[in-house]
Amino acid sequence: MSYLVNQMKSPLIVDRTDSKWLLLEQIISATTSRRAKQEMAKQGITPVNNAGSMLRILILSMFFSVEVTYVIEELRKRRELQSFLHVEVIPEADDVYRFFSRIDEDHFIAMINGLIRDLTRISRKRKDKTIIIDGSAITLDINVFKKRLTKKELERKDYKWGFSNTAGYYPGFKLTLAIEYPSLVPLAFLIHPGSPHDSRLFNDIMDELKRRRIIQTGDVVVFDRGYYSYDNYVNGIRDYRIVPIIFPKKKFDINKVMRKMNYPLNIFSSHEYRKIQTVYQNLVHKMVELIERWHEFPAVRSLIEDLFKLAKDAFSLRHLHRYSAVSVKKFVAINVLLVGVAMAMGNNEKKLIQRMSEW
Repeated sequence: MSYLVNQMKSPLIVDRTDSKWLLLEQIISATTSRRAKQEMAKQGITPVNNAGSMLRILILSMFFSVEVTYVIEELRKRRELQSFLHVEVIPEADDVYRFFSRIDEDHFIAMINGLIRDLTRISRKRKDKTIIIDGSAITLDINVFKKRLTKKELERKDYKWGFSNTAGYYPGFKLTLAIEYPSLVPLAFLIHPGSPHDSRLFNDIMDELKRRRIIQTGDVVVFDRGYYSYDNYVNGIRDYRIVPIIFPKKKFDINKVMRKMNYPLNIFSSHEYRKIQTVYQNLVHKMVELIERWHEFPAVRSLIEDLFKLAKDAFSLRHLHRYSAVSVKKFVAINVLLVGVAMAMGNNEKKLIQRMSEW
């Protein structure tokens, strides 16, 4: 049956006059570079040449939304495709799946993050970056009408029931993504089961950005109303020294936020506490100034929604055929790499992103 299904798919014929194949060529190049091999070796993903081949087969599978088995069949039929992917020895499909499942989750994600960091060329020393953060539903390909999922059954599963305005009720996970503006290159992502409220994920994503030294003092971080919480305004400045721009709700009272603003007690033990006080005062001043102009930010924040659509419609992130948290995180990591390379290649204008989503 799978053979008949594969027969109906379009052949994977390399066409360097096609913009989609040209973008894929840039993505493939990113995985064959010396830096990419160093990242694989650094994370213990070896042998490097074999690991690179497996990764590129997975990328091609996701890029054209076809099964790995179909990619293997096409590789065996087409020498040009084999050369395009830089695959010297064609593996069995089971070998690819086994490779993907055996790699340590943290090492795999660290490798992908390393590739993205190298590709973006975003200077970590640049001050006052603008970062956009938002979340989206990751739905799993489960026939919920045929397979009723009870609470007891879900206790044994990594995924949970969730709800979003666009997907409705769904079994799966929630993806939280942070991107740099205006490059739109992904900086970090997190996966949570179900659909925890965005406001409760504020510290999780900020901790990740802080742990990886992505955020710096004075960076502007833009959130939509889902992250709205008086405490999140305060925590953004006090704990992370960023300028949080969280779209306010109707009854928002800036004075209530100001009453909650207190200096961290540990700054008074520093001999430079006056200087540190000035830093916090400047952050608060900038936050108040920008929140008064919050209506200028929705158009900027909406760009991350275009990236989610690109990831789902063009790069196979819609209705995943994966059901463990580890597998989903690895799959999402590759997806984020695809988006990152696409943006790093200069496809970060709204019209271009929307056009790619329709491929």
